[in-house]
Amino acid sequence: RDILERLIELQSYENQFLPNALRQFFAKLDAPEDRNEYLSILIENFSKRFHECNKDLGLSTETIYVLCFSLILLSIDLTSPHVKNKMSKREFIRNTRRAIINGTLSDELAGHLYDNIYLIGHVA
Repeated sequence: RDILERLIELQSYENQFLPNALRQFFAKLDAPEDRNEYLSILIENFSKRFHECNKDLGLSTETIYVLCFSLILLSIDLTSPHVKNKMSKREFIRNTRRAIINGTLSDELAGHLYDNIYLIGHVA
């Protein structure tokens, strides 16, 4: 775990859009297939580092953590052939805003996050 934290500290995510930074992160570290506790640890450490690099965004580490999981779930939803009813932008915004307990998320930012995943694809 200490090695993981040190590795992440070496990364710079300044002025990067969250989905792009997440893609960069997972390009260097493989996302676990079974999506277990290890993924949570990865996202927790990434969220801390992204927050350190982008404090001016006004997003808390906890909000970034929730957004990362929302983006991963959205990317699976939009690209999986097994999902027949794809999540709409409105559903993504509503669901993500409900998941963020201590913080706020503008519809504009949430919409841009959705558009990025819709147009570019997977983050993990």
